Parts: sequence; structure tokens; C-alpha cells
Amino acid sequence: MKDDAENPGTLYLVATPIGNLEDMTFRALRILKEVDLVAAEDTRHSRKLFSHYGIATPLTSYFAHNESVKGERILENLRQGKSVALITDAGTPAISDPGFLLVRACRDEGLPVTAIPGASAVIAGLSVAGLPTERFAFEGFLPPKTAARGKLFRSLAAEKRTLVFYEAPHRLVASLSDLIEVVGAEREIAVVRELTKLHEEVFRGSAGQALVHFQQGRVRGEIVLLVGPAPEEMQQETVREALLRWHRDTDLPMRQIVKEVARQFGLPGSEVYKESLKLRKEKKE
Repeated sequence: MKDDAENPGTLYLVATPIGNLEDMTFRALRILKEVDLVAAEDTRHSRKLFSHYGIATPLTSYFAHNESVKGERILENLRQGKSVALITDAGTPAISDPGFLLVRACRDEGLPVTAIPGASAVIAGLSVAGLPTERFAFEGFLPPKTAARGKLFRSLAAEKRTLVFYEAPHRLVASLSDLIEVVGAEREIAVVRELTKLHEEVFRGSAGQALVHFQQGRVRGEIVLLVGPAPEEMQQETVREALLRWHRDTDLPMRQIVKEVARQFGLPGSEVYKESLKLRKEKKE
């Protein structure tokens, strides 16, 4: 898929399977076979996919710790008119995986970027969990430390949307314990494990029930943790209380806190900003 030398090449963000190798689209396979280069998070992992589908396109590594160096090389290929596909170990590139910086650099230079959609653990987990899906917030990987997890859970305790997190199997029990400490054992949650694989499991129930269930033995596989919306009684805090909570539990600047609280209450930012000014004045006095 070579472009004319005078024209820049295209960066293709190609989604790959999150478990089951059959979850590849016809378009994704065609693109991977036609591009000049494929940038992969782990070339050893990607070679298994390439071998399965008979893809012979050259591979280069592109992961978190070499993004700046490899990103520039990829940009140079694109400038020269060569097409490049970006893939991660599983799922959609740039979603809690390397790719954001490269995409932004391409956009800044006016280089073409095209998404080749496919598997995504966030969307697949939501679809099978049985929790409300009209509105949701994806928060990426949970922090590895208890204190940081608790702080994050407190900042999201009154969230009206379904929350989606990624978690490592060896930390799931600890994370569930931290979640219960903040939102209580009765909060409805779902734990989706080994999506699309032979031993796929979807557990839906209370946080307390989930903790008991997953304490029974060693947890294996990739985890998507979903937390249902806060019950109405948890959502009755005032704008003032919400501002104070965000200020206490996060390191965000007040400008961002105002934006988050306005979104939470469905209010104009100017109205929440006025309340923040009152709090600042009281603090000075």
C-alpha cells in the first residue's frame, strides 16, 4: 500500500483480538497485509497473529518506553509516503495502550490517520455485564497502590454513570476491598474475566458478593471491573460538598474541579465557579 512519494502515507489504527483470534475483521486483515510497516506493542506477541493469518508485513516495536524514538521514525516513514499500521497486544490502539502521542503528532502535522475498528475490552465488557450502558465513564487501569485506589474511588463515589476499569488479576481482591470501604458492600458491580476466551466469566452482583466469590481461589486472566451508578441517596450532596470532596480527594486544579462538578450536577460551569469563589473567600477569611 505505497503512496506517491509526494503524498504522505496513512497511519492506520488497527484493532486486534482481545483473546479469540477469530475476532479480526476482513478490513483489518487486508490493511495489515497491504501497509509498508506494522508498529506493534510486542512484536513477539504479534508474530503469533501474523503467523495465524499469513501476514508477512515487516514489524517494528512501538511501546510505552520507546514512543518518542520510534514515534519519530514512524512519522518519517509517513512523511515519505509509506503507510503504517499501529497495533497493540490486544484491542484498539491508543485506548489505555500506546498510540495517543503518535496520533497527536500526526494530527499536528496534518498526516492522515484512519481507524480500523474492532475488538475493545471496554465495549465488550459493558455489553455483557448487565449494568446500565446509556452513560459510562472509562477510567483505564486502576492504580496499583491501595492509597491511590482509595483516593480514586472516593472521587468517583457519587458518579451517576457506570464506571469501567481495567485491573490485573492478582490485584482484583485488594481492589474490591478498597472499593467496598468507599462505596459499601451493596454497590452493584460486574467483573468480566477472560473476555472472548474459553474460560470467559461474567460475575454480576454486589461488591461484597464479588469479594467473597473471588477470594475462593487464584484469579486468572484479564479483568474488566464495572461499577454501577451510585444510588440516589449518594447523589444528594450539594454543589458545595462536591467541590470540597473533589478538592480533598484529588490533586486537580480548581478549574478542572469546577468542570467535573458542573458535569456531575448538570449545571452551567459559571454557576459552579461562583460557588468555588465563595469557598475560596471563606478559606481566606
